[in-house]
Amino acid sequence: MGAAALLTLSACGGEAEVAEAPPEGVIEGVTIENARMVLPPVPGNPAAVYFDFSYEGDRAFSLGRVSVEGAESATMHQYGEYNFEMQMMDALPIPVSNGTTIEFKPGDYHVMAMDVSPEIEPGDTAEVTLTVSGGRQHKFDAEVRAAGDER
Repeated sequence: MGAAALLTLSACGGEAEVAEAPPEGVIEGVTIENARMVLPPVPGNPAAVYFDFSYEGDRAFSLGRVSVEGAESATMHQYGEYNFEMQMMDALPIPVSNGTTIEFKPGDYHVMAMDVSPEIEPGDTAEVTLTVSGGRQHKFDAEVRAAGDER
């Protein structure tokens, strides 16, 4: 039996049932689609990460932190009104419950990856790690695109 398997005893007869846990770095019920990291037009500027997030599960949580492989730091941002102007700002923790869908896209929620390694090039993939309340993590790959490519 693998280390990822959970062992549960049945109420009748003491028979064992094996339920497989999700793979390490995956939160059951989370689906990520269309993940891409767009490199900056000027080297040294931040890259942007976009993706479609959905959740179908029983446990509510919040998205709080993010990291991007090959970047020194990363933060979730969103646009909001401040002093009668639309501005980009750090996102507050994002509440997630069953049925939540969030499109991380230009002009809305997105991830900014700072000090991206010059070794990362279009066509590569970069691993993105979402850390949720309670410390669980969900990892996924984002396709790396050039600055002028579709976001």
